[in-house]
Amino acid sequence: MKRFLTGVKPTGFAHLGNYFGAIKPAIELSKQKDSECLYFIADYHALTTVESGAEMEEYFYNIACTWLACGLDPEKVIFYRQSDIKEDFELNWILCNVTPKGLMNRAHAYKAMVEKNSENGVEKDDGVNMGLYNYPILMTADIVLFDTDFVPVGFDQKQHVEIARDIVHNFNLKYGKTLKEPNEYIDKNCATLVGLDGRKMSKSYNNTIRLFGTSGELKKSIMRIVTDSRLPGEPKDKECTVNKLFKLFASAEEAEKFENDLLAGLGWGEAKNRLFEVADRYISPMREKYNHYMAHKDEVDKILADGAVKARSIASKVLSRVRKAIGVK
Repeated sequence: MKRFLTGVKPTGFAHLGNYFGAIKPAIELSKQKDSECLYFIADYHALTTVESGAEMEEYFYNIACTWLACGLDPEKVIFYRQSDIKEDFELNWILCNVTPKGLMNRAHAYKAMVEKNSENGVEKDDGVNMGLYNYPILMTADIVLFDTDFVPVGFDQKQHVEIARDIVHNFNLKYGKTLKEPNEYIDKNCATLVGLDGRKMSKSYNNTIRLFGTSGELKKSIMRIVTDSRLPGEPKDKECTVNKLFKLFASAEEAEKFENDLLAGLGWGEAKNRLFEVADRYISPMREKYNHYMAHKDEVDKILADGAVKARSIASKVLSRVRKAIGVK
């Protein structure tokens, strides 16, 4: 049995890229017989960017309800809130003391801030708080606290797990083999969605399609997809954004017909309408579940509280090993 762990920051509303790129693959992974999965809402990580308590609560429930609506089974997955695991923050401090500052200097998020500040001609650490700077250490604690074997990540997130291994190596070198070194799990079949403007769908590009808005909001977003100037009757590029998205929601037969119609000159307006129809058909059952959970947050709180109990039963054992290794009784 292999243990998988992944966390999601509640820093905004879930979009289609989140669903096809992370949520759907993670839920499919949890159905495999040889896997044990822990999935958590990384609310304390979100403090690096979310500064309003009201926003944090709104985003938190959006993410939690999204996972449940998309098919996460709390009987098969340990689903919990990061802030409920007190052992996580004790281990975070312990790991700070075996982490070289130079390792944090090389973390992608910090380097990106430094480069941006350099381009803007301001002091290199302008706008950098210690939460942003130290977040890879807390992320390492999130992972190793549960003797995690694999962390599902995209290619661009591989460094997170590499840093975790470096920190664990330092700890084990100093105190003896105590913590398990995690490995990245990269699903090569995982979809990377294009957004409204043809770039990767991302909140930072403001080109997302919200997963659980209303049907009207979904249609409005789809109609904003950027297309070329080819007129009705002119063959369309089968690599266009509209076709790529259509394939995610449609059956193989529907996708084949749609692509043939595009090559035969289907107009962009009609193409977007047909994309909306298959997308709304796909999303509607999940949207109903999402709306139910958003209207019954007490059910969500109960699921997460039960998950935290299960998670802490594992975390307490690992932290006990660590405390013994460092000589703290």
